[in-house]
Amino acid sequence: MPVLALDTSAAVAVSLTDDDGALLAGRSDPQQRHHAELLTPMIAAVLADAGVDRRELTSVVVGTGPAPFTGLRVGLVTARTLALALGIPARGVPSLDAIAAAASRRLPAGTDVIVATDARRREVYWSSYRLVGPGRIQVLVPPSVGAAADVRLGGALVVGRGGTLYADVFAPPVDGPVVAPVGAVAIVPSLDELLDPDPAELARLSLQRSDEVLDTEPLYLRRPDAVPPAERKRALG
Repeated sequence: MPVLALDTSAAVAVSLTDDDGALLAGRSDPQQRHHAELLTPMIAAVLADAGVDRRELTSVVVGTGPAPFTGLRVGLVTARTLALALGIPARGVPSLDAIAAAASRRLPAGTDVIVATDARRREVYWSSYRLVGPGRIQVLVPPSVGAAADVRLGGALVVGRGGTLYADVFAPPVDGPVVAPVGAVAIVPSLDELLDPDPAELARLSLQRSDEVLDTEPLYLRRPDAVPPAERKRALG
């Protein structure tokens, strides 16, 4: 029974898995300012690639961020609308969890990692995890936003796009797993697979958490950049 998963917290990405989490089809596009134009055609293409009719879907899983307002909203609204139209659940999973889950398939159990993604303004969205085993993670610090320099590594390995963007800030752990250093950041060799969330990992995490309530409330963590102008005071008289 296929599960559709999508994420617009960074790139636009869509995956289709079976109910065991095996990937059936997937596509992504790195453009970060064209979520609305890209997402719906990409969903149709992924379903066509797998030969699956949308009426066969059993749930829609969406990355809830954290991420900037506009791109994240496109994914959440699309997931909710599609699920409502099909009469199936829409389930949300933090996007950072997907990167941690992908790291857990490449690093030893017991490794502590910090997932950091680009929040702009010289800041990162970040969360801390302990890798329990392939595809299994324990959240140590929930998603937060702040200056890259304020993130306390505590010997953890940094993964995600934020780690490469702020290589001048993040330093490799003194005692940690064997990794390949790039600049000042300790990363695993398969770095390209750990930059942005993989929706297939979101689907697998939602299957693991089938007994939990996974709402689709967005993790914006800060106010949007664009706000309505303050109302002018009227002159009396």
